[in-house]
Amino acid sequence: MRFDFIKCHGSGNDFPMIDARALTLDDAAWARVAVALADRAGTVGGDGLLLLTAGDAKHTFGMRMFNSDGSEAETCLNGLRCVARAGFAALGMARATVRLKTSRASVTLDPELAPGVVTIREVAGPVDLDVASWPMRIGATRVVDAVIPELGSRRPFTAVAIPNPHLVSFVDLVDEAELVALGTRCEAAPAWLPNRANISFVEVRGADALFVRTFERGVGLTDSCGSAMAASTYAACLSGRLAFGAEAIVFNRGGLVRAEAAADGMVRLSGNATYDYAGSVEVAGSIAGAVRVTQTFAAETAAWRAAVAAIG
Repeated sequence: MRFDFIKCHGSGNDFPMIDARALTLDDAAWARVAVALADRAGTVGGDGLLLLTAGDAKHTFGMRMFNSDGSEAETCLNGLRCVARAGFAALGMARATVRLKTSRASVTLDPELAPGVVTIREVAGPVDLDVASWPMRIGATRVVDAVIPELGSRRPFTAVAIPNPHLVSFVDLVDEAELVALGTRCEAAPAWLPNRANISFVEVRGADALFVRTFERGVGLTDSCGSAMAASTYAACLSGRLAFGAEAIVFNRGGLVRAEAAADGMVRLSGNATYDYAGSVEVAGSIAGAVRVTQTFAAETAAWRAAVAAIG
């Protein structure tokens, strides 16, 4: 089957995105498409697959996100900005309510982060601190700056779902080997954490900045994870490292977002939704064929690179 798609990214979190409003593939078929298109050794590559889906009585349009292993995530906040941009263009609007797998989010076209960088504001939440609902079976219902013995680490973690489940630890310096080891343990879906979780190490950089490095469920070590940046911002406020209601800059290997967590559990991110190119590709099973590029977005790709270079 041939698919038209846009290769896009939010803060370096890159995806092929398909307008699926008129398509009727089942979940298993979409999972195979995700594996084919997100394969880093294939013709497209990405952290997963984004779908723009039809709206309903309560939602302007919807979003689905399949990880590179074919599993479906509850949401992807970096990807949501790209889907919001596509939805805005398709429907001729600048704000919307978006249906996610298990929740909803509001999105609005925002002032540019930097010249030439299309920027979307998204508000997600409220966060869920009840780990029993994940489920995380550790004999506690809430984890805030506490050791999780089952994880096999002496580091304290804060557990936040938004709605993807995240375990966040604040560190002086990110140790990627340790992060990968802990992420791999969660990825194995142990009995105490059957639905897995995302793991993030976070450096506090001054009074209003964080640096986040994430091992993402279904993806692995990634340069960027939007829900991890949101969860880390809320965890920093919950533990007194940042202030609720104050804007922070959250960095990752892929770029940055502006973030603000509210005491009621809602988190706002403002970040880029950058298009790299549009094209089409034939997918057979879990294999993607050669890409036919139909349009490039050189100016905005360059604008994003300049913005990242400017922040060092």
